[in-house]
Amino acid sequence: MDALAVILEKPEQLTVARLPLSSPTDDDLVVDIEWSGISTGTERLLFTGRMPPFPGLGYPLVPGYESVGRVVTADKAGVFKAGQRVFVPGARCFGDVRGLFGGAASRLVVPAARVTAIDDHLGEQGVLLALAATAYHAVAGGSPPELIVGHGVLGRLLARLAVALGGQPVVWEKHPARMSGAVGYDVVVPSEDDRSTFGSIYDVSGDAGLLDTLIARLAKGGEVTLAGFYSERLSFAFPAAFMKEARFRVAAEWGPEDLAAVVDLIGGGRLGLDGLITHRHEIRGSSAAPTEAYTTAFDDPTCLKMLLDWRQTS
Repeated sequence: MDALAVILEKPEQLTVARLPLSSPTDDDLVVDIEWSGISTGTERLLFTGRMPPFPGLGYPLVPGYESVGRVVTADKAGVFKAGQRVFVPGARCFGDVRGLFGGAASRLVVPAARVTAIDDHLGEQGVLLALAATAYHAVAGGSPPELIVGHGVLGRLLARLAVALGGQPVVWEKHPARMSGAVGYDVVVPSEDDRSTFGSIYDVSGDAGLLDTLIARLAKGGEVTLAGFYSERLSFAFPAAFMKEARFRVAAEWGPEDLAAVVDLIGGGRLGLDGLITHRHEIRGSSAAPTEAYTTAFDDPTCLKMLLDWRQTS
């Protein structure tokens, strides 16, 4: 078996080419991918070559950890069935080409234990499950957010989760193109918000230089949750943090329990995914690398989530 895959040969050099796939074991699924998402956090760092040391890092690599497709070959235990729609958080099935995170391909061989069955009606929105689980993991580990910094997809999902849990968060956003789209919460320009009594601030901007600003806005004993991914060293001036008795928390990778929780919230109508996928790029063959799709995802503020559509490659 083989598959078309996005290959990051080296920073800022993408190709689409066929790669041989590992033979499936009894515990594996073969999944034909319909859509995969482009991450504006970790994949941007991989694309630009600014990714900090990370397990498995090296080029060439297949990126992507937000994939949705249908099972072609089920596992021998019968947990999944052929034709079932599933969410796949990446794979390592490309031989000498690293799978980091290995989801941007037309077909994947992946352990059944890593795959989550999803309802058919979710369709392309299923690619958002990784970010929804990331948001849930951040909120589940601390106090609900009162202030969220950044109104991209992760910031919107955090805000929607906070509202679903009974909160009334405020979101800071500087770019006019990202001010709209709030559902049950307010989006404001930081310079127009002079409050300094936030008990819980969640930063998803990835801006390593914001800590002093956020500390100044905390209530005494307040907490800053770092829910983005930061390529630069983080630092802050100690006196202000000392006076506030500030606390800091890092929200790391989501787990299976987080994914299960957001699937339940979505299925129960408490968490919506509408309006978050804004751009799409169809993969038709190996002749044209989707470089423009990646740069649009990274650089265009109107692009919340870019999808790669693999359905014409089968």
